Amino acid sequence: MTPKTDEKKGFRFYTRLNLSGLTGLKAATLEELLQHIKEVPGSCIYHHTHRFLQQHQYLSPEPPNDFAYWVTHILGDDRLGEDLASIDTVQFTTIRELREKIVTVIEEYLKKYPSAKRRFVNEEQAFSFIKSMSFILPTHYIASNLREFIEILRKVTIDSIYFHIFEARLRLEKKSNDFSNWIESFLGDKELAEKIAQLDPYTQTLEDLRQALIRILERKLK
Repeated sequence: MTPKTDEKKGFRFYTRLNLSGLTGLKAATLEELLQHIKEVPGSCIYHHTHRFLQQHQYLSPEPPNDFAYWVTHILGDDRLGEDLASIDTVQFTTIRELREKIVTVIEEYLKKYPSAKRRFVNEEQAFSFIKSMSFILPTHYIASNLREFIEILRKVTIDSIYFHIFEARLRLEKKSNDFSNWIESFLGDKELAEKIAQLDPYTQTLEDLRQALIRILERKLK
């Protein structure tokens, strides 16, 4: 379900419930990891690159993605682990592009260090691919102007902020986050929309992000 904004009513805030499910796919070597990354659903890539943000929402900055963690701490390949951890997740606007980047990093590494193919772990240490299942639910909060939007922003859960900032942009492949889209299309304020879009949500907690949003919007009202 993709939420829609009723322009007669303004911006409706949505929230999300998230469930994780096993796919049954495992990788004990880099080649197996690479092959599965190429084939698994986008919800798997999303889960393994955003799990820390979803489950540890008060940590900042974001810890490494699951692929980087497994390669470094389980497979014992620090060099590739560092390459995977350095992928700038925020620059990608689609899961497809993010997947392609991860694949490229691993493929280039295996070409440069073919001996890495011989590394393996036992079944208990194998990487298990998990898919993320989201259920999008409407809240009763609707903002018809910027002042109402700010007051509601103070009240909604961080799950709601996460959905409108992260999931809408990346998983649902929107060009920008829901807040910026509404501010530009409904309020007609392109400059304010761009300021919101320029926030880097990956370098702060969701509570910090909430406060940053409120500060930017309050300055607009002054």
